[in-house]
Amino acid sequence: MAEVLSDFPELTTLIDGKEEAIMQRTTLVANTSNMPVAAREASIYTGVTTAEYFRDMGFHVAMMADSTSRWAEALREISGRLAEMPADAGYPAYLGARLAAFYERSGRVQCIGSPHREGSVTIVGAVSPPGGDFTDPVTSATLSIVQVFWGLDKKLAQRKHFPSVNWNISFSKYIRILEPFFEKYDSEYSMLQQKMKEILQKEDDLQEIVQLVGKDSLSEDQKCTLEVARIIREDFLQQNGFTDYDFMCPLAKTIGMMKVIVGFHESAQKLMAETSGDSKIGWSVIAAATKGLIKKITDMKFEMPRQTEEHYRTTFNVNLYEEVQAAFVALAEDR
Repeated sequence: MAEVLSDFPELTTLIDGKEEAIMQRTTLVANTSNMPVAAREASIYTGVTTAEYFRDMGFHVAMMADSTSRWAEALREISGRLAEMPADAGYPAYLGARLAAFYERSGRVQCIGSPHREGSVTIVGAVSPPGGDFTDPVTSATLSIVQVFWGLDKKLAQRKHFPSVNWNISFSKYIRILEPFFEKYDSEYSMLQQKMKEILQKEDDLQEIVQLVGKDSLSEDQKCTLEVARIIREDFLQQNGFTDYDFMCPLAKTIGMMKVIVGFHESAQKLMAETSGDSKIGWSVIAAATKGLIKKITDMKFEMPRQTEEHYRTTFNVNLYEEVQAAFVALAEDR
């Protein structure tokens, strides 16, 4: 908490082209673990009520609750002192109902009265299960309520991969609802997202084989998948929030990067599948021939984020994507 109070006053954000201090738009409710148990239990309600107060004024509010696990522990302590019947791991039987009642206070509303106002509360709750145990009652109850889950991975954080969100266990149930919005930018968005998830999932399966018998035992198409998955991990998913080029990533830039990476993977796999015998092209040949192109793909993240959508469409969707296609056509003709 002391760190937040010392760091936040130095941070600024752009609102409608105007730079504003983040602390001017932030409300903090602090209840540390050495405070009375009733205060810890009440703090989460204080926070969400404050958020609703600003929502009713017509603002869009993001509420971060860190952490709902500490709040649930306070609930367990109070429940124990009231001599209530304990359920799983000593938590009260109404834990799930309390969590649901809290998360259901989020949403978008049209405020009653004049003038006409529309506001929203978005709740982001942090859950910290002991020992990373996902069967913990608080985690289980939360996962049954929420529509989006970001699973943070300790191993990713140790490898300095930030944000350390594990792409294999995280999910969102809003994908279908948001499809029309994404398709306004690019009709292929859903396909691109699915392809990238498949590549990362395949990499996860292949890592076990690599650790057991080494990389040389893999087939050429599997070597290609591993290399493209590395590009996705290190040059697309990994971001540095302290740099001018990577502190944010507009949707047009994201889709452009996805299109180029998936296009490269699909073209490489197609070329390897279509060649055979003496003219068979392996991943080592493709990697050597497209070395400069792979460098351009890994450098895509260095495009500055505050540029027009047209710029990203031209740079990625047209120029670089067509360069990828042309490179593989040339490679096939050489053979």
